[in-house]
Amino acid sequence: MSAPVVLDRRSVLAGGGALIISFALRPAMAQEQKAGEGPKLPGSLATSPYLDSWIRIDADGRITVFTGKAELGQGFKTAFQQIAAEQLDIPFDALTVITADTKLTANEGYTAGSHSMQDSGTAILNAAAQARALLIAEAAKRFGLSADGLRTENAAVVAPDGRRLSYGELVAADILHVRAEPASRLKDPASFKVMGQPVPRVDIPAKVTGGAAYVQDMRLSGMVHARVVRPPSYGAQLTECDTSAIEKMPGVVRVVRDGSFLAVVAEKEFLAVKAMQALAGAAKWQETAKLPDQNDMASVLTALPSQDSVILQRHDPSVTGTKALQATYTRPYQSHGSIGPSCAVAQFVDGAMTVWTHTQGVYPDRQAIAEMLGLPQDSVRLIHTEGSGCYGHNGADDAAADAALIARAIPGRPVRLQWMREQEHGWEPYGPAMVTKLSASLDASGKIADWNFAVWSNTHSMRPGGAGALLAAQHMARAFAVPAPKPLPLPEGGGDRNAIPLYNFPNAHVVHHFIPSMPLRISAMRALGAYHNVFSLESFMDEMAGLAGADPVEFRLKHLDDPRGREVIEKAAEGFGWKPGQTAPPNRGYGFAFARYKNLAAYCAIASEVEVDRETGRARLVRAVAAVDAGQVVNPDGLTNQIEGAIVQSASWTLYESVSFDATRITSIDWQTYPILRFSAVPDRIDVHIINRPGQPFLGSGETGQGPTAASLANAIAHATGKRLRDLPLSRKRIKDAIDA
Repeated sequence: MSAPVVLDRRSVLAGGGALIISFALRPAMAQEQKAGEGPKLPGSLATSPYLDSWIRIDADGRITVFTGKAELGQGFKTAFQQIAAEQLDIPFDALTVITADTKLTANEGYTAGSHSMQDSGTAILNAAAQARALLIAEAAKRFGLSADGLRTENAAVVAPDGRRLSYGELVAADILHVRAEPASRLKDPASFKVMGQPVPRVDIPAKVTGGAAYVQDMRLSGMVHARVVRPPSYGAQLTECDTSAIEKMPGVVRVVRDGSFLAVVAEKEFLAVKAMQALAGAAKWQETAKLPDQNDMASVLTALPSQDSVILQRHDPSVTGTKALQATYTRPYQSHGSIGPSCAVAQFVDGAMTVWTHTQGVYPDRQAIAEMLGLPQDSVRLIHTEGSGCYGHNGADDAAADAALIARAIPGRPVRLQWMREQEHGWEPYGPAMVTKLSASLDASGKIADWNFAVWSNTHSMRPGGAGALLAAQHMARAFAVPAPKPLPLPEGGGDRNAIPLYNFPNAHVVHHFIPSMPLRISAMRALGAYHNVFSLESFMDEMAGLAGADPVEFRLKHLDDPRGREVIEKAAEGFGWKPGQTAPPNRGYGFAFARYKNLAAYCAIASEVEVDRETGRARLVRAVAAVDAGQVVNPDGLTNQIEGAIVQSASWTLYESVSFDATRITSIDWQTYPILRFSAVPDRIDVHIINRPGQPFLGSGETGQGPTAASLANAIAHATGKRLRDLPLSRKRIKDAIDA
């Protein structure tokens, strides 16, 4: 990837006749919104209300759409382009989408929680519709006609007599520098030409042809290469390091040391790797880490002090149960396992720092890096550049901080900082280990009368905002303290995400045991606590169906009132060919699971067929059938991609993945010690059935498949083997041990 064009506000506005870009609310305006004065604006317009924060039209006709969200492989960049093209009545290829950049785009916080379509997509939808209305109004003035008689097509407003004015001719300096309205005159979905169509994703060609697709591919003029030497374990302090020999190695530009932060810079990447290895050999560390017993995490977690809160209490004394069941489910620490280790490029020029990074939050990461370096935030710019693989908080933010700290020591030259595989596996923030305990009883009719659910979990986000969230800042001589972990509030939640059942139980009690102590470094991982909570809840629903002697699908429908949820369940069952009392072929089993992500986003049901080798315990997902309701669909191929990807990724987590460690160090530092699903284990077939609801709000879908996949797999394995496994991952050893028991 060659040097990108680095725009700033002045250069964007140069040339005249273009729209002015604005990014943030004035303080008074923010207070006005906070006080609740006036109707709430849709999506992220609520925090960045000016239309020209989202849409730019130049006098030469060029059209740009801005989003503060980061493209991570979700495909939303394509979807946003479709939304704007549809509402502006322009060809899809006639506009450009610019993603998260602290100099150019609105501050939309983190790209997380399946909020991109819901927040940014909704903002662009309404901003584009309102921009189109303003352009029509301007044309009506110039034509001397009523706006009602005008139409738009191909980036122009057309009068009944055939006269036309292009959008470029219509723009004036401030035509879109106006606050958005609460309601937009959106196009009728029946007239859509671009939205709802399977448009090829704009980010795919470079990725599949070996093109410059990722920050790892960036090559800037005069760029040098850097590597960091990480401590061997958490809390280790650098006590001694003679760097004189390393500084004399061929191609070495500089050794950078600040407290226990240690890095080397070289002219060529391979020289940087060789120097890093020599530097690691010269470093002496004092280790203090005391890690828990990974073989008994359920006891470890439930014994830690916790802050307990009842998040659901429902009581109907008229309904009582007789037949009862209880179970405990566990999840280990799990890695993001990004195929490409984290990377960033930074350049420090004239007191200003620019960082190209695959962080999921350019504004929060800018705040953290500015604090770490002691620079004003206005002197730090973060530009999102895609990275090779991650949904959640992996090493991206840390790599950005590493690159910035090193670049400050070498002013003027771009610095490319690349993590090594063992650093990514050993130092990234993991998905937290979790424990859930469930008990329930059935009434005389075979319905659940009483439901009890308890979950033990750390926080699920230690993302930057403060410098203390960054490894480099923690290791500096003037070290920044790790911020205190906090639970994420409901209704979205963190460890308690999806702990509240969507099913209708007359008696229900749900408790969240939030654990502040964090034995391992953890943070956000795709779906947060929903992955384990849905795995637990939907596995237990199958167990309760077995206790009731009922078909698992019929049992779920018996307890569900939500009509959209019922339709998703019925659609997945129909697509799979599910039949009550069905018998699978030898050594195979069928499983089913359902959830509405966060109980407020997309609905997803998954039926799966699993093959189990009884001699080895190896389980393989043979086929999966999913049904999803994500509200109005912009790009059905993009939505299908997300569900397919969720199924494959969750199958990997569920069957293979677990972080390992001894008393001091992380030991799962490569693909042998941290196995993931390989191509030979990819399902033969995945079918995704989309329930489109034109005109309805966008529902976040990026993480809706994680939990249902895990539970569906677990239920299919239980069906195939007759043995219920409740501890993740459902590895071949655990399956074999269960079969042999």
